[in-house]
Amino acid sequence: MTGRTTEQHMENGKHSAAALIALDWGTTSLRAYLFDAAGKVLDTRVSTAGIMNLPVPAEQGGFDAAFEEACGVWLAQQPALPVLAAGMVGSAQGWVQAPYVETPAGEDALVAGIVKVRTQGDAEMAVVPGVLEPGALPNVMRGEETQIFGALSASAGLQAQDTALIGLPGTHAKWAVVEGARIARFYTFMTGEVYAALKAHTILGRTMKLPAAPDTAAFLRGVTVAREHGNAGLLATAFSTRTLGLTDQLAADEQPDYLSGLVIGHELAGLEAVLARRDVALASCAPQLIGADALCERYRLALAQFGCNGAQIVREATERGLWRIAVRAGLVNVAA
Repeated sequence: MTGRTTEQHMENGKHSAAALIALDWGTTSLRAYLFDAAGKVLDTRVSTAGIMNLPVPAEQGGFDAAFEEACGVWLAQQPALPVLAAGMVGSAQGWVQAPYVETPAGEDALVAGIVKVRTQGDAEMAVVPGVLEPGALPNVMRGEETQIFGALSASAGLQAQDTALIGLPGTHAKWAVVEGARIARFYTFMTGEVYAALKAHTILGRTMKLPAAPDTAAFLRGVTVAREHGNAGLLATAFSTRTLGLTDQLAADEQPDYLSGLVIGHELAGLEAVLARRDVALASCAPQLIGADALCERYRLALAQFGCNGAQIVREATERGLWRIAVRAGLVNVAA
């Protein structure tokens, strides 16, 4: 194993019981899971070989090299294991393009849209399509659809609801409305990317100092400003990060968390507005949050500022979603 791939955990002696290899293959990373026939994860490997960071260029076999590095040991023991992959590996820049399926999209639509590619080692990989919401301002997702269905399987109560709101914080945050176990519509907010750009490439970052620990009070102050004074939009309120510092009302090490709260607050204000157009109050929702625990906790605190106190963090959504789609696609025979 090279330094590009790390093995997270393994249950020794249990690879002979493996039933599926499933991949979450994104732009900057690759996460591989080995499942048994009951849907339990036996082994996990994490690699930096995302589709834009392959060991060698794609035209020189980069995808095969990354796959072999992550999963070769497993396939050497069981060459006939079925393989499922989701994420940017199915994009136009990926290994094979799996065209988007349109909203409203359920699991059956995802399964029907699966595209297969054969690896150099003769394994057949089934690639899950992304989801497109057509319209004047189209919206797309790749990988998140799998996590969304994983969240549905994580809670029988959630699955039974007619409508659910699922949030996926991150570089490009997604908020999906699920109706009748189908992705009905979704919204994308470039929150994480905009925050990083403002911090690193504008004058706002010049007066900032990284705090020794996350500053929750400064973060919530930014959320409150976005909620109470954000009518003019982020382009107007973002400058307060600098002016509050210049007037000694915001310390340099408080500014990064204040700006984080500001951009997340504007995201939630936008979400509140689009939900209200359909007569849905954000405060009445109980969103499911998928992502890194620390970031989801920040969103949970921010949502509470908007009166939304029922948010819950869903763990292992990716693993659950990959397994659920594999079962629906008939790639595995589920143990009784």
